[in-house]
Amino acid sequence: MNRSLNNSKRPKNVVLLGSTGSVGTQTLDVIRALPDRFRVLGLAAGRNVELLASQIAEFTPSRYYAADGQELANSSDCRPVSLNELATLDDVDVVVAAMSGADALEPIIAALGAGIPVALANKELVVMAGEYLREAAQQGGTEILPVDSEPSAIWQCIRGETEKPKRLIITASGGAFRDRSWDALRSVSPEEALEHPTWQMGRKITIDSATLINKALEVVEAHWLFDIPYEQIDVVMHKQSIIHSMVEFQDGSVKAQMGPPDLRYPIQCALTYPERVANPTLSRFDPIEVGSLTFEELDSSLYPCFDLALDVAKRGGTWRAALIGADEAAVDLFLDGKIRFTEIGPVIERGLSVHQPIMDPSLRQLTEAASETANRIRTAISAVKG
Repeated sequence: MNRSLNNSKRPKNVVLLGSTGSVGTQTLDVIRALPDRFRVLGLAAGRNVELLASQIAEFTPSRYYAADGQELANSSDCRPVSLNELATLDDVDVVVAAMSGADALEPIIAALGAGIPVALANKELVVMAGEYLREAAQQGGTEILPVDSEPSAIWQCIRGETEKPKRLIITASGGAFRDRSWDALRSVSPEEALEHPTWQMGRKITIDSATLINKALEVVEAHWLFDIPYEQIDVVMHKQSIIHSMVEFQDGSVKAQMGPPDLRYPIQCALTYPERVANPTLSRFDPIEVGSLTFEELDSSLYPCFDLALDVAKRGGTWRAALIGADEAAVDLFLDGKIRFTEIGPVIERGLSVHQPIMDPSLRQLTEAASETANRIRTAISAVKG
């Protein structure tokens, strides 16, 4: 049963995986603004148990999960459970997947298989296991509801259409260093890289935006979510971050989804689907204030990681999972000051050079490929840097 089409008047029961991260806290902002629409049934977080405890006190869920089996004091009315149990609770109407890393892969597949729609913000999981997620949704008779702004824009543009798109056009802001030459990036600091010009996002995705690996992952994500060949997906630079993506149809017509660069819009779109609901806390789009919108060709010489990531992802098998692990490790090393920004790509490339791919992997082999590649890179850098 597809629970996303529940038309009852009662609030939707939401399970939020990754409640203390950037996407998770913004999801709770949306729920907080629409208290009659949603009830938080369960929360899951990593090691930020202090924030998790305050969220439990505010939203009073019945179940929670904390990493490493941590149990929270003063939460007698909210019992700890496993991630799989949390994602498949009997009364849940939608699971929001906002956790980073591969830990959420198994519970998301379990939720989809049980017919529970998943509002998915973790593009890395689609890159790693897009075919598994799609198959689970088909078997469960439910949907993957994109939360990331670009796939959400595509999803909104194709809703109600009866024919497949001819082309997807994904927009890219260019990240923190979009107006600098490659040579000027050798000495930039993590703090500079985290200053995104238009979006407020988590640390890893902000660095991925600066390297444009993030955009390569979105191309792969769109390929799996919308069953569109890679050669029919283009990326253009759009510095204003107002048009979030475009869809071209067979007759040449193009739809674009636009709005302020605020992730709460696509989050709410997924949560309230199939309805659209007024939210007084969100700013309204003002075309006069925005002024002109510009588009430029992507200069791959400024973003070598884009072509690298897309090439690796197209190889299939465990290559995509290894790419996710390599990127995670390289970004962490940069943020920790152990490598330079311009070394992110070479570190990823060296880490992948010894990967032994499995072309028809199990879920376990996918997660192992990601973790083993990440660990290998961290170990190699630690040995060199001391």
